[in-house]
Amino acid sequence: MINVVAAIIFKDDKVLIAKRKPEKSLGSYWEFPGGKIEEGEAPETAVIREIKEELGIQISVDKYLSESVYEYDFGTINLKGYICKFISGEMSLNDHSEVKWVNINELKLYNMAPADVKLAECLV
Repeated sequence: MINVVAAIIFKDDKVLIAKRKPEKSLGSYWEFPGGKIEEGEAPETAVIREIKEELGIQISVDKYLSESVYEYDFGTINLKGYICKFISGEMSLNDHSEVKWVNINELKLYNMAPADVKLAECLV
């Protein structure tokens, strides 16, 4: 089981989604950005670190939302979603080709990664 975190980042009543680069695993799917939890790392710490590494922005974690267990061809992941708030920074795309701020009810219009679908449904 691969333990990962997702940041469901809010700013001005919109949520951030990111499109994975085509050459990456799960390429061209939209997701809530995040990544793997390192050994001995708290999930809340992991989500802040991952967003700084992937997008170059500062966030704060408000609360735990839900988790989604999904079996991909490369392994099973346990995705823990956290409601976060954008604090500061200029967005830089390291693992993604595109980001968008969208209304929650627009999430169903995007081809979300399978594990992220459950988190999106929890928001709606």
